[in-house]
Amino acid sequence: MAEKLASLQERLNKYPKLVKSAKPVVAGRLTRVVGLTLEAIGCRTPVGSQCLVETVSGDIEAEVVGFNGEYTYLMPCENVHGVLPGARVVPKAGKYGIPVGMELLGRVVDGSGKPLDGKGPLNTEHHVSPKAEPLNPLNRRPVSDPLDVGVKAINGVITVGQGQRMGLFAGSGVGKSVLLGMMTRGTTADVIVVGLIGERGREVKEFIEEILGEEGRARSVVVASPADNSPLMRIRGCETAVTIAEYFRDQGLNVLLLLDSVTRYAMAQREIALAVGEPPATKGYPPSVFAKLPQLIERAGNGGEGQGSITGFYTVLSEGDDLQDPVADAARAILDGHIVLSRQLADAGHYPAIDIEKSISRVMAQVTSKEHQLQARALKQFYSIYQQNSDLISIGAYSQGSNPQLDHAINMMPQIKQYLTQEMTDVIPYDEALAGLNQLIPLAQPQ
Repeated sequence: MAEKLASLQERLNKYPKLVKSAKPVVAGRLTRVVGLTLEAIGCRTPVGSQCLVETVSGDIEAEVVGFNGEYTYLMPCENVHGVLPGARVVPKAGKYGIPVGMELLGRVVDGSGKPLDGKGPLNTEHHVSPKAEPLNPLNRRPVSDPLDVGVKAINGVITVGQGQRMGLFAGSGVGKSVLLGMMTRGTTADVIVVGLIGERGREVKEFIEEILGEEGRARSVVVASPADNSPLMRIRGCETAVTIAEYFRDQGLNVLLLLDSVTRYAMAQREIALAVGEPPATKGYPPSVFAKLPQLIERAGNGGEGQGSITGFYTVLSEGDDLQDPVADAARAILDGHIVLSRQLADAGHYPAIDIEKSISRVMAQVTSKEHQLQARALKQFYSIYQQNSDLISIGAYSQGSNPQLDHAINMMPQIKQYLTQEMTDVIPYDEALAGLNQLIPLAQPQ
C-alpha cells in the first residue's frame, strides 16, 4: 500500500511541470461547417475558451464546446454568414468576463453583458467570470424569513422565503410574463435581475416598457437573449443573469432573480450537445442537459454571513400543459417548490391563474407562523373540495346539507376566488395579504 501511495504522489507531482511545459495556445484553420457547429484543425485551446473566426465581413466570436482528436468544435455567438473554407481561427487572450456594478441598475444587456438599450457604455469597474465556484452548502444561511412579492395568492397561500428557488410551471399564453412583472413591481427585494431567454423580440420590449414599467425598471437589471440568438448566446444569457445576481448578493443585498425560461436554456444546451455528437436520451435531451440544470439553479439561494440572498423564480414551459415533460420533471426535483399556472383558470378570467391545489412552497413552514400555515391549509382544503365536486354543483345534482364541509366551501367560494385574484397593476403587501386571510378563514370553519 505504501508503494502505491508513493507512486500516486509521484504522478501527482508531475502535473505542475506538465502545465508549465505545455505548448502555447496556437491558431488553427476551419475545415468545415456542420449546422451550427464550426470544425477547426490545428487550434490548441481549452474547452470554454473564446476564439475569433475570420469572415469576409470581419471576425466573429465563437466558443470551444468540444474536440475529437485533432479537431476542435466551436459554437459561434452570431450568424456564420461569410465564413470561408480554411478561415483562420485565433484564440482570444484572457478570460471572458461579465461587467458588474451598481451601474447596471436600470439597464438592459445581452447575453455577453453588452448594453442593448442605447444608453451608452456601462462604465463598470469590475468584471467577473460567469463560471462561478459553487458555494459550500454548509456555509449557506438557512431560509428563515418570508419575501414579499406583492402578489396576494403567493404571499398568503404559497409563501416564499428569502433565498428560496421556485419554479413557475405553465404552458404558453397563461400569464407567466405578467406574473413576473407583478412580482418585480411588488417585491421588497433590493435588486431585481430579469433574464429573458429565448423569448420573441417583440415580447422583450413589451415586458420592459409595459409589464416592468419605469418603477420596476429603476431597480432592475434585464438580460435579454431572444429566440433568434444562437444557442450559445441563450446559455450565456442565463449564466450572465445569475452572475449579476451573485454579485449583488455578495454586496449584502437581497436579490429577486426571475429567469424566463429554464426550458429555453435546456433547449439551447440540447442544440449544442447534439451538434457535437452527444447521444440523445430522454425525449431527445442529452444527459448533459440534466447535469447543467442543477449547476444553474444551485447558484441561487442564501449566501454566507454578511452576504445577501438570491430568491429565484424559474419559469418552466410545459409544452401541451404536460407537467411530466423531462425538463419540468427534472426542475421540479431540484427546486424548493413550484407554482402551477392553469390554462382553465386563465380561460375563465381568473388572474393570476395560480392553481393552488398543484402549487406548493417547500419552505413555507420555516418562514411562517403556525396560525398562518393552518389558515393556508384550510383555504386549500375548501378550494379543493369545491373543485372535486364542481361538476355535481354545476348540473344541480348536489343537495344542500349532504356534506357540511362542502356546504361551507360553496358559501365561501366567491370570497376565496376574490382573495386569489388580483389586478395586474395592484400591489398587495405581505401584511395586507395575511390580514385578508385572517378575515376569510374564520368565516369558513366547518360547523
